[in-house]
Amino acid sequence: MEQLLALLGEVRPDVDFAAEKKLVTDDVLDSFDIIAIVSDICITFDVEINVTDLEPENFDSAEAIWSLIQQLQEG
Repeated sequence: MEQLLALLGEVRPDVDFAAEKKLVTDDVLDSFDIIAIVSDICITFDVEINVTDLEPENFDSAEAIWSLIQQLQEG
């Protein structure tokens, strides 16, 4: 999780990802942010995020993103 928080902080250093729970719902992240995050996650965690995974609930918080990464790693 620490590695994910660091990655997210590099994309948007102005956002408190540990505290924010509605990143997509409250428009904290825009589509460009999501693209950058998805790209970095795929490289850093060696997972493939499909279009079907690009649901708002998967990116609304660091915890939700972490959960998605874990699901993808388990296959």
